[in-house]
Amino acid sequence: MNKIICITGASSGIGLASALKFAHQGWTVYAGTRHVERDQNQYANEPNLHFVEMDVTKPDTLQHVMDEIEHAHGRLDVLFCNAGFGYLRALTQASIEDIQGVFDTNVFGVMHTIRTALPLLKKTGYAHIVATSSVGGLVGQPMNEIYCSSKFAVEGLIESLATYYKPLFNIDLTLLEPGAIATNFNNTVMGHVNHTGGILEDEYKPLIDRYTQTFLERNAVPQTAESVADVMLELVQMAIKPLRIRTSERAESFAQHKTLTDPTGLDGIQNTRKIQLNM
Repeated sequence: MNKIICITGASSGIGLASALKFAHQGWTVYAGTRHVERDQNQYANEPNLHFVEMDVTKPDTLQHVMDEIEHAHGRLDVLFCNAGFGYLRALTQASIEDIQGVFDTNVFGVMHTIRTALPLLKKTGYAHIVATSSVGGLVGQPMNEIYCSSKFAVEGLIESLATYYKPLFNIDLTLLEPGAIATNFNNTVMGHVNHTGGILEDEYKPLIDRYTQTFLERNAVPQTAESVADVMLELVQMAIKPLRIRTSERAESFAQHKTLTDPTGLDGIQNTRKIQLNM
């Protein structure tokens, strides 16, 4: 039976690479974008790929897509909450408006998406929710405290849902945790820095200069979005879905002091279920 996946943030990067990968594998793909006409025209030769207007900060757009999927298929097999963006500023450099914007997309956007899709996912009988996190959701990093805290929040959300969505609804949940990726993501981050005054001449400048220099040195050959899409495809086909999965050896190495004793996260989930739910 043909499987259905819905992906937010699918106009570029990991989301687009995953949309194309799944479409080529015969899945019916609903790819969320804010530029439907542009993206649909560009990929008009992909019969399994359907670009749909989805803005995770606007729940009505999410509901419209879920209604469309339900009408066409009556179920949703995989929900991929991928929309998000990075932010490189110290806490005291950041405006409250910028901080709110990061959380509106990276955290509340994931919450909106899951809330809207859950009734359809429950109808499937078995489903899978995947959320793009980051090694920055496991390890706090200098000058990335706004971004990292948003991803820490996503980690807490998905981990908490995983304690009961599987036994109650037969829905697995997984956090996809990449490191540095060769996409427009990093260009967007630096573009935002430049748009909002560039690297500020203040007490943080030597630190942020050092951070960006070492980041570029460590990630001279970053992981591609296509290779993350390969991991995503392997993930949904696993018989036992992990709670957490890093997408490269470099990401695994970077986060290993947090993940070494429970790399998949399943031991922790099972322990929580036993202690708090007696399951």
